[in-house]
Amino acid sequence: MPPANPPSSPDNPESSRLDGGVMLRSCFGGILMGLANLVPGVSGGTMLVATGVYGRFVDAVAQVTTFRFRRRSMVVLAIIVACALLTIVVGAGTMRNLVIDHRWVMYSLFIGFTLGGVPLLWSMVRPANTAAVLGIVSGLIAMIVLATLESEQASTAAQQGSLIMLVITGIAAGSAMVLPGVSGMYLVLVLGQYVVILDAVDGIRQGHMDTLLSVVIPVGIGVVIGVVLISNIVSRLLVRARHATLGVLLGLLVGAVFGLWPFRATRAPVVGDIIRGQLVETKSQAEAIKPSRWPMESFEPGFGMIVAAIAIAILGFTVSLLITRMGRDERI
Repeated sequence: MPPANPPSSPDNPESSRLDGGVMLRSCFGGILMGLANLVPGVSGGTMLVATGVYGRFVDAVAQVTTFRFRRRSMVVLAIIVACALLTIVVGAGTMRNLVIDHRWVMYSLFIGFTLGGVPLLWSMVRPANTAAVLGIVSGLIAMIVLATLESEQASTAAQQGSLIMLVITGIAAGSAMVLPGVSGMYLVLVLGQYVVILDAVDGIRQGHMDTLLSVVIPVGIGVVIGVVLISNIVSRLLVRARHATLGVLLGLLVGAVFGLWPFRATRAPVVGDIIRGQLVETKSQAEAIKPSRWPMESFEPGFGMIVAAIAIAILGFTVSLLITRMGRDERI
């Protein structure tokens, strides 16, 4: 039986209280969410959990979609969305270059940011009952499976699916924007529509508007459906099955680290490689591939790099932990 006044309930006074700490964490969460959407393998939802504003975000989305407008929730939602969009627009080029040129540094930092949210979630799960433990295990397994599938993305075919498949792809991507630990990039790759969507966006930039109707709009509709659907589901589950839901979120958060292994580097493609589902058949094709699309390979780091990566991860963890500690009464 759920508590009479659960922390995530929209009617809870604690949930509606808005102060400087909440606004700052909302801003930081939006910035990290925007950065996460620029980096493959990083979940925007994870960043909202890490900054302690995830519950407010899903509650606000659920309220908007059911026409229950509350000023404080709308302010938090507006701050998160505005900061995320601004970060994506301003930081896309810089972040892309940083990830390409200094991948192990950035991924070590994101590991720290991600794990910084674990103490907050664990404090809410305790005392962990059977439902919470099962939730943790389920979330952890789900992320390990997704990380494994993502590592095998080279075999994903680049074939445009039907209209229904494109909508489903959008739903999956939209859901991943809300679910902590789940990267939309993983799901789009698994569904085989990653190259299709990228080509469609490039086509629009080049003035080929036919892809707007055939690909972008169906995917966009799916994204909206996914965000609305998952936000409402999670908002209700946090009230009706709180421990189990928090357990799943904790498992997703910890499991997200498996997709962020920093010791991988790009290499120049060669004939015979499969890049984003397309076979490289000639040397000229290989030379024409952009560095951002070069294949990844794991490498053995030196002792100094391992120490530096740990230090960077600790820095990210500390920053994330300090942010989540602001406004100690805030809970998902």
